[in-house]
Amino acid sequence: MDKIIIVGAGLSGATVARLFADSGMDVTVVDKRSTIGGNAYDCVDKNGITVQPYGPHIFHTKEKEVFDFLSKFTEWNAYEHKVLANIKGKLVPVPFNLTSLYACYSKAKAERIYNVLIKEVGENKQVSILNLKEHKNPEIRDFADFVYNNIFYKYTKKQWKMKPEELGEAVMRRVPVYVSYEDRYFTDEYQFMPKKGFTEMITNMLRHPHIRLKLNTDAEKIFSFDDGKIYFEGTEFDGIVVYTGRVEEIFGYKFGDLPYRTLKFKFKTFDRPSFQKAAVVNYTTSHKFTRITEFTKFTCEPTDKTVIVKEYSKKCKKGDMPYYPVPTEKNYALYAQYKAEAEKYKKLYLLGRLANYIYINMDTAVLNAMKLYEKIMKENEFED
Repeated sequence: MDKIIIVGAGLSGATVARLFADSGMDVTVVDKRSTIGGNAYDCVDKNGITVQPYGPHIFHTKEKEVFDFLSKFTEWNAYEHKVLANIKGKLVPVPFNLTSLYACYSKAKAERIYNVLIKEVGENKQVSILNLKEHKNPEIRDFADFVYNNIFYKYTKKQWKMKPEELGEAVMRRVPVYVSYEDRYFTDEYQFMPKKGFTEMITNMLRHPHIRLKLNTDAEKIFSFDDGKIYFEGTEFDGIVVYTGRVEEIFGYKFGDLPYRTLKFKFKTFDRPSFQKAAVVNYTTSHKFTRITEFTKFTCEPTDKTVIVKEYSKKCKKGDMPYYPVPTEKNYALYAQYKAEAEKYKKLYLLGRLANYIYINMDTAVLNAMKLYEKIMKENEFED
């Protein structure tokens, strides 16, 4: 067995595995699934349409280092993600912008709010909804309440079964309002989709003579951790383990389950080239599902058919796929116990959204893997 084992063949695990392999080190990557790519896995369906069975993934980054690294493994299609919100039957851009403003208010009232925003916030600015709700100007506060209630509040309750304030102030401060006509969901410099999909890109990352891939392999069944020692298949293992799965699994849930939200998907094919006006439409004030994604709009290729998926958020139970860590102080305190437990094992490293109990974008997953690679190389005095 190689002296470096990566648990998880998703983007985080594949990145760190490739970096080790490029350094001439032998790496084994194990994953309990039969597929590569983790939740970013995509495939071509019977209609020849690329779909993402675990929900939409879109690549965007400000980090040239990340973009350059991934560009070794894929060609790209330029893609700028745009999202609409269905507010009582009316489709408006989100984040909420000036187009949304004029769509939701009468022209006279929209003009009045616009002038106040320009004066108090500034043109072509981004401001958080919480800052607007706390503003000294009552008209801005009223506007903020409208945006909060129609874009954020009900949607958050559907997604999390919690009120926004229960998720903490930091969550609300991340929700922007654009005092401009900017209608892109992301404003990062690099916005692309892999030409042949994320699975192909991640497969290329793992295609290396120093990487051995073992799918259908459950880490819980091959590893055990006891008294600061790591055991692999019953024998003490003195190599490096990078773990990207649920951290409580490898410690036998000794402190309890870390809560997650999971998703239920309903796919449907239509015999027409387009279903909706944007790749993603959020249903912020109505319906039980949170959003509809139309996959053909990611590739922008002409087609006679289209595929959509509706997402329903629910509590993650045993056997469900964990998607979103529930960001509360109580849950973070529970995670801290698992993190402290992991730190007892000097050659065990946690990586990724599940192991670190935090929601991260794809570029952050890659960047964190790069940083962890450098940390491991330094701590273990490997030659890079």
